[in-house]
Amino acid sequence: MEFTPRKEPVIYVVEPYGGSVRKHLPSLPLIYWDDAAVTRGDGIFESLLVRDGKVANLARHSARFVNSARALELPEPQIEKWKEAAELAIADYFGGDEIGEAKCTWTYTRGRASTGHPSAWVVVQAIDKKLLEQREKGVKVMTTPRLWHVAEELPAKTLNYAATMATLRLAKGKGFDDVIFVDPDSGIVLEGATSTVVAVRGNKLRTPAAKGILSGTTQAALFEYAQQQGYRCKAKEITPEYLERCDSVWLVSSVRTAVRVTNLNGSKLKAPDNAAEIRGLLDAALAR
Repeated sequence: MEFTPRKEPVIYVVEPYGGSVRKHLPSLPLIYWDDAAVTRGDGIFESLLVRDGKVANLARHSARFVNSARALELPEPQIEKWKEAAELAIADYFGGDEIGEAKCTWTYTRGRASTGHPSAWVVVQAIDKKLLEQREKGVKVMTTPRLWHVAEELPAKTLNYAATMATLRLAKGKGFDDVIFVDPDSGIVLEGATSTVVAVRGNKLRTPAAKGILSGTTQAALFEYAQQQGYRCKAKEITPEYLERCDSVWLVSSVRTAVRVTNLNGSKLKAPDNAAEIRGLLDAALAR
């Protein structure tokens, strides 16, 4: 029987200094007016795919979460507690019938200004239907310069996504589904709004090698597995013109997984013969 996603999320609060985890009712408030997540966007997060009751690519997500906390000088997360909270939330969400998918988000903020204690919680919820549709149909993408500064010494997945979301709204107003950011000076490709760019040419997989972009956990898992299957994988400087000449272009991320770029800056990209194979590589990489 096919799993029916729950309408309400499951939330577990994590004690930031390694104490207990506890369930939180989604109908009740969770953070206060003076929490840094609200007043400053000061915090970090990880979005994880839950597939058949298990978090995919957990080790890489955990490592990036710890690194993000370190970069923002937050108290080091007690990862075992975060894993415990995720396991409890997943079990509650699926109710023992752990066949299906969901989205799990870890959020960790600097907390209330009045207490100085961090806020931390885990949420498991249904995957947006729009993301599932994009897996199947692909996305129309426009390239755009990234005009705000990203500190190269701060490789953190932070909550401050306002500029990115504004750019996405602009793109959608022009008839596109997503964006690929390029460096405003050199024009080289950086990353998607919430994804890593992967280009395919024959048995070669390429991803941008550029400063100021966050390393992708999903892309790393894909490259590790694909290399074992005989693909040649590496990071290199990529231009939009290079993408146009490739067999296929993909945006890869934890929850949306692999989404093919079907249109780039108004030019249709032909469907490759091995689209199912590339998607299968990523599914196999995440299942390990």
